[in-house]
Formats: sequence, C-alpha cells, structure tokens
Amino acid sequence: MKSHRSRIAGRHGLQVRLAGLGALTFGTLLLAACGGGSGSPSAAAAANAQQQGTKLADTNQPYTDQVAYSENAGDSLDPTQVNEGAAVMHYQWTSGATTVNYTTTTGHLTASDANGNPEASMSYVAYTAPSTNGKPRPVTFFYNGGPGSSSIWLRLGSFAPTRVATPDPLLTNWPNFPLVNNAESLIATTDMVFIDPPGTGLSEAVSPNTNQSFWGCDEDVNVMRDFIRRYIAANNRTNSPIYLYGESYGTPRTDMLALSLETAGVPLTGIVLQSAILNYFADATEAVAVTQSTSGLALATDTLSGYFPGYAEVAAYFNQALPAPASQSQYAQQMENFVTSNYNSFGNYAQSWTMSQIGDPNGLGRSTLPSKSTLTSWESGSSLTYQALKGYFSTTPFQTTLLPGTTIGRYDGRVSLPNSDSRLQSDGDPSDILITQPFTTTLQTQMPDYLGYTAPNATYMPLNNNIIGSWDFTHDGQALPDTIPDLLGALQLNPNLQVLSINGYHDLATPFFNTEKQLARLQTVQNLGANVQVTFYPGGHMVYLDDTARPQMQADLQNYFSGKPIPSALSLSGLPSAWADESPAGTPTVMAQASKR
Repeated sequence: MKSHRSRIAGRHGLQVRLAGLGALTFGTLLLAACGGGSGSPSAAAAANAQQQGTKLADTNQPYTDQVAYSENAGDSLDPTQVNEGAAVMHYQWTSGATTVNYTTTTGHLTASDANGNPEASMSYVAYTAPSTNGKPRPVTFFYNGGPGSSSIWLRLGSFAPTRVATPDPLLTNWPNFPLVNNAESLIATTDMVFIDPPGTGLSEAVSPNTNQSFWGCDEDVNVMRDFIRRYIAANNRTNSPIYLYGESYGTPRTDMLALSLETAGVPLTGIVLQSAILNYFADATEAVAVTQSTSGLALATDTLSGYFPGYAEVAAYFNQALPAPASQSQYAQQMENFVTSNYNSFGNYAQSWTMSQIGDPNGLGRSTLPSKSTLTSWESGSSLTYQALKGYFSTTPFQTTLLPGTTIGRYDGRVSLPNSDSRLQSDGDPSDILITQPFTTTLQTQMPDYLGYTAPNATYMPLNNNIIGSWDFTHDGQALPDTIPDLLGALQLNPNLQVLSINGYHDLATPFFNTEKQLARLQTVQNLGANVQVTFYPGGHMVYLDDTARPQMQADLQNYFSGKPIPSALSLSGLPSAWADESPAGTPTVMAQASKR
C-alpha cells in the first residue's frame, strides 16, 4: 500500500504514473534532435518575431544544450552555467478549413527576483503563431500539479498541435497509442507556453538557491510568477492578453499565482482551473494524509458528500443506476440534491468513511457504516443499486468495492481492470495505467525530431517523487492551502478577471461537487460580480483525453478566450450554496478552529 503522501501525489499531480520509470534521458528519449549546436537563436528573438508575424528562417534551428541539469533537492546551477538558448522549429497545423503556421520554441528562461537575482533556470515549450488581425495574440501558461509534476501531461494530452491519441476510457490497443495531429488544438486561438517547475522537466535552481528552495506553496508561486514575468518581457508580450491554465495541484497554484501576478502589476485576462482542489481542508482525505493527523477530519462530512455525485456518475456508467439516467447533467443535479437532503445522516459515517479511503479503516478505533435498511432506503432517491451504495459506504476504498472483482480508476472511474490483471501489481489505478506507458513510448519514439532540442548531459524528469515528500504545504499561516481567499483577492484587484472551472463527471480524484462547493464560497461576498463559469464534461481528471469531451472543451474554450459566455456553463450565482460549516470566501479555513466544530 502506498503511503499517504505518495497517494496524494498520485491523485493530484499524476505523480504515480512514472514511479519506477525514473527520469528520462533527455538526449536519447525526449527531444534528441538531428544535430545543431549552441549557436541557436534565443527564445525571445524567435517568439518576438513570430508574434509580429514576420518570416522566420527558412530552416529549423535545433539546439544542443550541454548543461547537466539536476532534479535533486540540494542541487543548483552555478550562475555561469545559466543560458536562455532555445530550439526553434516550424510546422503547420490543419483542422477542417483552418490552417495555422506555428513555431515551437524549446529551451530555458531564467526566473529572477525583484532585485534581478537569478532564482531558477526553467525549461518550457512554447507554441506560437502569427497574429491574423493585427492585435497581439493571447498567451496561455500551462502547468500540471503534483506537487512535483512537469507539464508533459498537459502538453502531450490536451491542446497542443499534436497529442497522444488515447481510447479513454478503454485500453484498446494499449500501450500503442499514436501521436496525432490534434484537431482540437487551441493554436488558432492562443499561444501556449508549457512550464516545468524547478526539480521537474529540465528546470533547476540557480545558486545560492537549491531546487528544494522552491518546494513549497508560496515559494513555488513566487518562482512561477517570476518565470512568467521573464517570458512576457523577453518576448515582448506586455500587450498580450495573459491567461493561466492549471490542472490538479495546478489549480490552487493558479489561485495563488493570480493574486501574486496581479499584486506585482501583471494584469491577467483569465484563469482556467481544471480538475480542482482549491481548499485542502475541505477534502478530509487530503487533510489527514498531508498532516498525518485526525484533526483533518473536521470537514469529513463535506468530503463524503462531495465525492458522492462523482461516484454515482461512475456507478451509472457501469449500469449501477436504475433507471439509467437520461443525461449526466440531470443525474448530477439529482445526486447533488440527494446528498444535500441526506447531509446530516451522512455525517454519522463521514469520519470512518474518510479513514477507509486512505487505507486506514480502523484509524479511529471503530468502523461506522450504514445499516442494510438505511442503504435500501437510499436506493430510490439516488437511483443507485444496493451494490453501488454498499460499495461506497465500505471499510475499503470504493475503487475496489463498486464492482466486485474489479478495480476502477481514481483519475477516471470509467477505466477498469479485473483484479487479476498483472498490471495492477505495480500500479493500482487503471486510469494511471491507461496513459503511463503510452505517453512514455511517445516520448521515446515520436518526439526526437519534433522540438529539435537535445540535452545530452541531462535527464528529463516528467515527475519528481521526491518533491511531494518534501513539499511545504503551509500557506497564509495555515498548515494547508485554502486558496479561495487568494482567488477572491485576485478578483478584487481585477474585477474583470475571467474564471473558468473545468470538471470531469467521472473524476474520482478531484470530484466536481467539491469544486462547486468551494467556488460557491465566493457567493458570500456582496457586490462581487465575479465572472465565474463552471463547465462539466464526460471524463476523468484529464478530461481532455475523452474524445467526446475534447471537442466540447475546445468550443467552450474558444468562447472563453473570445470573452463570450459558454452556453452550458453555470455562473457563480447558479452554483449550489457553500456548506454551512465552511468559512466565507474572505476567510481562510483554519484547522484549529475547524477541529472544534
């Protein structure tokens, strides 16, 4: 059984995916290019020329970076080793009648503090295209979570011009998933910059800092802020609309980062929160696992209730809801109503349930479960079968109890494998298995010539399992981050900030109802008038892997970037009210106070 900390890493940072695979040799695995030397043009010059729509060189310009980057906690680069060289490659993207000539820029930029002192040399991949209307194109900064993950998952899976084609939620032809032209790319809509935080990818601290100097909520936000400021300055993007796009732990990072950038005088146009965990206190499975303390059980009833609608959607996928729901959105509403009406009753089982989900059913010295008659009485209101209800209220994690003899995914509950499948011996999450090897294979076989970047003396770190164990989760004087106050602060500094929350119905790592309830805390602020939109799609944590969801996401994001309302989105006022036991938006959750409730 994984430790609590490694479990968190797997759930919110996609960390478990490559556990055991280690770092990837960059020169031979990820971006080994065909030749090139250290005389490549800078990233700033290439991206600036592309932004102005001028013609770049007729030939691609690969780059070989000789620096021996390290991801170890105590390591750092000597300032003399820092460089901002980059590979620049040119391609064409086509979808339907739309064709875009775009440039990839792969290399490093140096994040420096307010006094100009170098903090970290950070690796990134940028996809840029010329403006077609004479106006600066938007630029969106993407990053995954962890903490400890590089941005490789978003870059290879979501909206770049190419993607790994997965049959999510099936494992058909696994692990042979090809790299394909991404018809749902956002390259026609926005430039995209995928960032690797220090200790991931090829990003390393600059002495006297070490990688571990940035392994904490606040330190991470500061260095990410400084990288973004450097990119904007180096590439003359001051007049461009600036967006942030964070996934998983990248969503609390986004709330904190938005406030930090706005405070530093970098105005944002919008932020995207995909598969969010915005308040660690409100997910008791996280609060207990991070703090290793049962004081994190204070909001356990909110947690049990918040997970239930997502679990019900997964149960319905496996025909464990009768009658079959007419639509996912209608069933989600039915489940949210059911949970709300049974909230007090759920409270009788919440602490025991929470401990069971983190692998410690006897952690409280007791195990309290609903009786058979209670479960039976809930069948009609939930439409769930007795088996599904029994599977949720169990002394073991619900991934193994919904369907006897079968394990369902945490990232995507629709992905399943029989317990006898040998792949589960090394990775207990089928939805993890779905993409780990295919993404790695893509890096090995199809990426070498595409980005044109080689680092023969370094290893690319897709995720760094050492980071999660060393991460300082404290924020705003509390043991864990509650970032709704940060989001509120950013909205108060910039009332025009556009907030988009993206959710997968089948995400059992960061359930959609939890996110709704946290964002609803903003309703407590009078006259806020925040532009918040919340969308839902079939799919799991990495919603974009779903072939039905991805085109819908692209269309919705195109509306979002155009400043148009998304037709199917919930507004802030349309969200269900926040839980009564949680703090208003302007007040961070305090564990010491919460534990007295």
